[in-house]
Amino acid sequence: MKTVYHKADTRGHANHGWLNSYHTFSFANYQNHERTHFGVLRVLNDDTVSQGMGFGTHPHKNMEIISIPLEGDLEHKDSMGTTAVIRKGEIQVMSAGTGVMHSEYNKNKDEEVKFLQIWVFPREVDVEPRYDQKSIKEGEKINGFQQILSPDKNDEGVWIHQDAWFNLANFTKGNGKNYMLHKKGNGVYAFVLKGNAKIGDRVLNKRDGLGIWDTQSFNIEAIEDAEILLMEVPMDLPSYLK
Repeated sequence: MKTVYHKADTRGHANHGWLNSYHTFSFANYQNHERTHFGVLRVLNDDTVSQGMGFGTHPHKNMEIISIPLEGDLEHKDSMGTTAVIRKGEIQVMSAGTGVMHSEYNKNKDEEVKFLQIWVFPREVDVEPRYDQKSIKEGEKINGFQQILSPDKNDEGVWIHQDAWFNLANFTKGNGKNYMLHKKGNGVYAFVLKGNAKIGDRVLNKRDGLGIWDTQSFNIEAIEDAEILLMEVPMDLPSYLK
């Protein structure tokens, strides 16, 4: 098993006043040649948006974009005609494909919104743009893995154009479980949302990240009550990027 460890306080950071963002991988003005991506996982931004503020209309193309609210309400509008609000306990996906314009705003005037912005390279380019969001709260599992994303539109959670599986791992103190990877050649990027846990010999604290590959499985054990986002993705980049 190979691993790469990213301690929370080593992430890129940009505070624009209305937006406070931490970047696990190179993004905007944060450029680190050792942290450009983990397999096809290209962006993992930990964003806090001030009351009533947000990202104005901007373009995306040929990227799978996932948003997971952690606190507050995020309003989304796009050129496909979608207007939606995503809240804690939900997940949003947008396949940018041939091109889409969208905006994201903090819907509330009295509280911040905190969310994860995740980008994944698709397996193929120029697909038809699409939008979806689903509740993940009702499927919550304690001391187990809750699948929130996969390549299969008929499976649990949302789906994307990539052989990727995302799971939320919620464990109470002292509990744990073995995670089995779905596909050979995939790796998992584990990102701690709450508490702390141990994967292999590595102790992870809040907002630490650990990339894991060249293994079929690994064990997670909660040192304290912990919530971890597991992002399983192909480690090889698609041919159009080579």
